[in-house]
Parts: sequence; structure tokens; C-alpha cells
Amino acid sequence: MTGEGIFQLFAYLLPAVVTGAVAFYFFRLHTNNEEGRRRFLLHKDTQKNTLPIRLQAYERMALFLERIAIPSLVVRVAPKSTDKNAYEQLLIKSIETEFDHNLSQQIYMTDECWNIIKAAKSATIQMIRKAAMSETDSADKLREDILTETMDKTSPSSTALSYVKKEIGDLW
Repeated sequence: MTGEGIFQLFAYLLPAVVTGAVAFYFFRLHTNNEEGRRRFLLHKDTQKNTLPIRLQAYERMALFLERIAIPSLVVRVAPKSTDKNAYEQLLIKSIETEFDHNLSQQIYMTDECWNIIKAAKSATIQMIRKAAMSETDSADKLREDILTETMDKTSPSSTALSYVKKEIGDLW
């Protein structure tokens, strides 16, 4: 082949290579777009199915936090005897039982939110234990002391509930 033949061969091949490269580029772009679109639709379908479940989990944890709020707890859980230690244990058991009942809800919420809920539970139990360390001699007096001690403070439950509400707002 002569130099002119090679030049002519390149003259024919160059447009074909450029056309092939452009076609490959656009095919790749289209494929990536379709893959992204399928992922988006799958994510949208998953979101549509999981959002009600997640909202239900947040709703159950909000109910849990309301139920362990000190005023609600001491009204709902009445002492069975006059023994203050038995009443302290009854309150703590009530919180733990309620928490155990809702343990599975953690898979539907963020780790941060779950940790805040656990911290609220622990802080509430600590408040009960602190009140029980007083010189109180009966369960009814302990009940009053717990209410009095927590009256002026922001309850851990309300702080956690505010965070849960904020997180639910972020879902939208």
C-alpha cells in the first residue's frame, strides 16, 4: 500500500470511528440514565411502602414517651402496697416492660433518635431512683415526692418527644 492508499483508508475509517465513539457515548449516557431512573422508581416504591411503617414506629415511640412521662406514669401506675421500694420497682418495671414491648421499633428510626429515646428512658428511671432515696416512708409519699421533684424540670420524655417530632418533620 502506498502512502496515498493509507491516507485514503484513514479518510474512510475516521468518520466511522468518530460516529462509533459518539454512538457509544450516547448509548452509555442513555444506559446510565435508565439505570438511575430505575433506581429512583425502586426507591420511590420502597419509600411509599416503608413510610407508613416508619411513621407507625415513630407514633408508637411517641406513645411510649408519653406513657413514661413522670406525671402520666405515677397516675397510671398506682402503688399496690405502702412499701416505697415495691412502688419504685413497680414504676421501673412498668417503664422497662413498655420499652421492651417497643424494642423492635428501632429498626425504623435513626440511631440518633433511638439513642435519645433510650436516654430519656434511663433518665426517667434515674429520677425515680433519686426520689426513692429520700427519707420517704410510704409509697404514696414517694409518689408525691417524684411529682414534686420533677414538677419544675423539663422531663426527659418531652425532650425526646421533641426530637422525634423533628425527625418526623425531616421525613417529608
